[in-house]
Amino acid sequence: MSEVKIAATLRTEFGKGAARRIRRADQVPAVIYGHGADPKHVSVPGHELLMALRTANVLISLEIDGRSELVIPKAVQRDPLKGFLEHVDLLSVKRGEKVTVEIPVTAEGELAPGGNLLEHVLSSLPVEAEATHIPEAVTVSVEGLEAGASILAKDITLPKGVTLAVEEDATVIQVVAAQVEVTEEEEAGEGAEEPAEAAAEEAAAEA
Repeated sequence: MSEVKIAATLRTEFGKGAARRIRRADQVPAVIYGHGADPKHVSVPGHELLMALRTANVLISLEIDGRSELVIPKAVQRDPLKGFLEHVDLLSVKRGEKVTVEIPVTAEGELAPGGNLLEHVLSSLPVEAEATHIPEAVTVSVEGLEAGASILAKDITLPKGVTLAVEEDATVIQVVAAQVEVTEEEEAGEGAEEPAEAAAEEAAAEA
């Protein structure tokens, strides 16, 4: 995993008003946690941070007052309507340190014929990895799987040095049978058959 270098500035003003002023300056308020130290409040260039966050669990080297600090994103708050970054929590990490993160799970391949559907029970997989070698994602094959099949956490091949941080038997992906939808024409046909059947039964009774 490559590092993304971003210059950050220590913050001395807090509160909603200060946060709004930071955002107007195209910066994002952020807090750095970790290693038992007091939280460190910084502001980070919005565009650079937004681009960095396109990579899951991106490793960021923050340049603060001439010193570098490695961090990974832990919580990201976005505006629910416009989507811009409102606030970010960052976790301070060290080289060689193990951290627990969640990595995206992607599926490849075609399911067995029959209109089956793929359900992601876990969209991301909790793992433990070295802070500077966090995989961006894991890919699993669903080629030929039929309804009822499932892929468990233990079935996923992880990169060297990465271990599961979830029960081995946890279901990650399962294949479910597609439900057959009844069309309006079929419903109308079924409704028309009922009176006809009733009339036939009534005629037979009269005879």
